[in-house]
Amino acid sequence: MIGIEKSSRHQKIVGNFGEYLVCNWLSRSGFEVCVVDHTGMDVIAYNPRTKQRLGITLKSRTRITGTETSSIYIFREAKNDRQKLIDACEAFHCELWIAVYAECDTVADLFLTSLVNYDMHKPRGKRAVDGWGMTKRHKSAYAEDPEVKHIQIEFRSDPNWWRQRTRQRETE
Repeated sequence: MIGIEKSSRHQKIVGNFGEYLVCNWLSRSGFEVCVVDHTGMDVIAYNPRTKQRLGITLKSRTRITGTETSSIYIFREAKNDRQKLIDACEAFHCELWIAVYAECDTVADLFLTSLVNYDMHKPRGKRAVDGWGMTKRHKSAYAEDPEVKHIQIEFRSDPNWWRQRTRQRETE
């Protein structure tokens, strides 16, 4: 077990990491990609083979032990998040997509799907918060959906990693 001890800037760092992980995997898949600093949209990706242009909003979270299956908020009605993505994608002529990066102690998942596909699986009606479920049942459903792209990363460390060395010294 590696352990998670968040720094004061951890949320910013994990957000940047998630953005660049999306860029990396789309680039590896032939897309031209860039991180954008635009309200509602984090990444623009262009597939030269299909001429498809994606406007992606990304939510990145680190989950400590006991919170691994907590949902990740995608859109909050009070912040008008959905409309911000719609407006940004309209301005840049992009298809609306969402990405979720969730890391725990030893594993991280990156999910990517269109907003249209996301909406097909959510209950109808207005909600205060739209979330991305992270339970075993949700992950199984994503695995069966060909419209949900997914990669998983495993974290392993040598015994000399910082946190483990600190624990070892504390017990001596």
